[in-house]
Amino acid sequence: MNASTDSFQPQRLTSWPRTPRLNPAELVSRLAEVTGVRLEVEGRCPGGEVGAAYVRWPDGRRSVLTEGSPHAEPLTAIARQAGLPAPRYELVAEVGGACVIVQELRPGAAPTVVDRCLIEAMLACSELMRGLLHAAPQTRRIDLHLRASGPGYCMHEPLADYDRRSARVLDWAREVGAQRNAADGTDLVHMDFHPGNILVRDGRITAVIDWDGAGRGDRLLDLVTLRFDLARRAPDLTDWFDSLLRQTVPADRLRAYWAHMSLRMIDWAIRHHTGAEVDLWIATAEQGITGTHAA
Repeated sequence: MNASTDSFQPQRLTSWPRTPRLNPAELVSRLAEVTGVRLEVEGRCPGGEVGAAYVRWPDGRRSVLTEGSPHAEPLTAIARQAGLPAPRYELVAEVGGACVIVQELRPGAAPTVVDRCLIEAMLACSELMRGLLHAAPQTRRIDLHLRASGPGYCMHEPLADYDRRSARVLDWAREVGAQRNAADGTDLVHMDFHPGNILVRDGRITAVIDWDGAGRGDRLLDLVTLRFDLARRAPDLTDWFDSLLRQTVPADRLRAYWAHMSLRMIDWAIRHHTGAEVDLWIATAEQGITGTHAA
């Protein structure tokens, strides 16, 4: 690691750009102007960093309003064909430079308990994603963004400037990226696979939501995403899950995917959350640097 960071002072950041929260009222107003479809906003959906909202159609049907990318729509169709409970896209429209998506409201609610039973059910969902895009080579390839900042996430500059520890993580991630900077494969990769994007009812998964970042690559990246989320949501499961990762993910890929998630989570926390949240993700990242997650 080459950066000199001895003189760094923590930057409790206010200067880096934040991703704005969804503005449902503005979006449905624009949507009506562009498409003639008039939706009623019923309120925000729980959870989520950027957010989603419940909306009602003129005929009384309820759906979910989000901003996103139209490229996810065919991927959710492929997911459903494979047996994954992915929501249908009911309306996709370009509105004032934003892509507005109205999607099916699936039954169920976010899990209130994250336990081994739920995670094993999620792993079964992940297994269904194996090889789903072997016939879709044109689908967006998964870039780990270890060499340069990603498009609005995995930004390098906040880590470089925040403090000594974050800068060391960035140096390490760039070194890893010199060897591997993509999650190549033919799997469907969700890219935000964690319990916050799962709905459950009567003990079973009824929906996997938020496919906006999905692409073609190695589904094992989703398992590392899930492992990072467990560090905050269910730390008592991390030892078990680390053992599973060691058995499932080749060491070179695990290192690269850990570096990607380190960048992603630390950058987002610096720009949107508290110092305590930043410290959590730096500590989790450092497990990849020292190899303690694989001990």
